[in-house]
Amino acid sequence: MQRTWRLAITCLVAAALAVIAVGCGGQESELADTLYLYNWSEYMDPEVLEQFEEEFGVKVTEDTFGSNEEMLAKLQAGAGGYDIIFPSDYMVDIMIGEGLLAEIDHENVPNIKHIDALFADPPYDPGMVHCIPYMWGTTGLGYNQDVFEEPPDSWAYVFDPDLVSQYEGQITMLNDVRETVGAALKYLGYSLNTTDEDALMEARDLLMEQKEWLYGYEAEQYAPLISADETVIAHGYNGYFLMTALEDERIWYVVPKEGATIWADNMCIPDSAPNKYTAEVFIDFLLRPEINAQLVNYLWYPSPNKAAEEFIDPEILEDPAIYPPDDVMKVLEWIEDVGDATPLYERIWTEVKAQ
Repeated sequence: MQRTWRLAITCLVAAALAVIAVGCGGQESELADTLYLYNWSEYMDPEVLEQFEEEFGVKVTEDTFGSNEEMLAKLQAGAGGYDIIFPSDYMVDIMIGEGLLAEIDHENVPNIKHIDALFADPPYDPGMVHCIPYMWGTTGLGYNQDVFEEPPDSWAYVFDPDLVSQYEGQITMLNDVRETVGAALKYLGYSLNTTDEDALMEARDLLMEQKEWLYGYEAEQYAPLISADETVIAHGYNGYFLMTALEDERIWYVVPKEGATIWADNMCIPDSAPNKYTAEVFIDFLLRPEINAQLVNYLWYPSPNKAAEEFIDPEILEDPAIYPPDDVMKVLEWIEDVGDATPLYERIWTEVKAQ
């Protein structure tokens, strides 16, 4: 009798544990000991990671990449072990097509409700099935205000020989095929998503001409290089310049009048992620309005989290370099997957860098 009673209790406990284990979309609900991030450089507040570790008892380890293509190549080569990656919009589209991303269980991410309607149904991932927006922003020109009497509000400042020759060796461009080829295309009056071969060859020639004036292609240190007086103007992301400006007030940022890139970086879970449930818990943590605002106040990038705005520093919310006005928004363009033209873009980039 006693043995039968113990067996019944054992079965009930096992059944209860089974319910708990599948209570979150059929996956185990236990948190992992460590969470592995693959992120852009300087794109996370260390204090936020410490707060997550304290609350959940999960250690967070972070590796960084310099471009979407670098991140994609690493995952295509079989690099496993990452739980969350942070690809940009067009790269999400590519990675979905290659089956590299897991679907996110929205039940484990209730704070998804705070995403602004502008970003809640993105064209690259309708319904946020695979990814949730992290930060958004623009790609333009950061510069030393002591050097330029007026804001360098045109791509001519990095492409027109009469202008760039004044700053020989003091200009950097992003080490990123789509952003840098895209900048050349915008200067020439084309869409940064064009698949027209003649337009792309024109952009290639322009980039080759530009090389003699460059300090180099830089993905991670372009803002600090201005602060260190190694360069005076750089192609890059708004938040990185503005975050650097907190320590060096000479630095500021402008969107070129010809137009530029609007982008959204996303929190995605690789299909090979070893700790999917813990990744979803972490994403939900970052979507808490107060935590998300803390990230914005640290990074100086605009947030797609509408509920976070009441906690964001008013100086950030009211700055047009961070939250662009309507007239600037009209000249911004999303980078899209160019499909069959992708090898052409890559060939152009290889030729430019090999020159």
